[in-house]
Amino acid sequence: MTKYLVLIAYEPGGWANASAEEQQAFHDQHHAFDTAVGAGLLAGQALDGPETATTLRHVNGEPALTDGPFAETAEMIGGFYLVEAADRRQVVEWCKLLPPSYSLEIRECVTIEGYDEEAS
Repeated sequence: MTKYLVLIAYEPGGWANASAEEQQAFHDQHHAFDTAVGAGLLAGQALDGPETATTLRHVNGEPALTDGPFAETAEMIGGFYLVEAADRRQVVEWCKLLPPSYSLEIRECVTIEGYDEEAS
């Protein structure tokens, strides 16, 4: 089995402008995804808005923190799922259950040789 990260991006304001029925449809679609993935769902979380973000970069070898979003963007990352599946095709099928207004980025997780996963 392989782990995959599914990043959920959407246009800002979509949730706030959605009707109660539209919001319920979003909940129903996430529930359908969760049910389909079952025990393969390792983690998932909604994220707060980009205005709550802190970005850490190294400038001239020193850590520098910046509050808020680091770039202007038409979409923002609003959440993620970490799933385990036999192959990418299965993850794509599961992701088709999520709201169609999302832009979903599916990435295979890799194991880095010499890094002890248990130590983290």
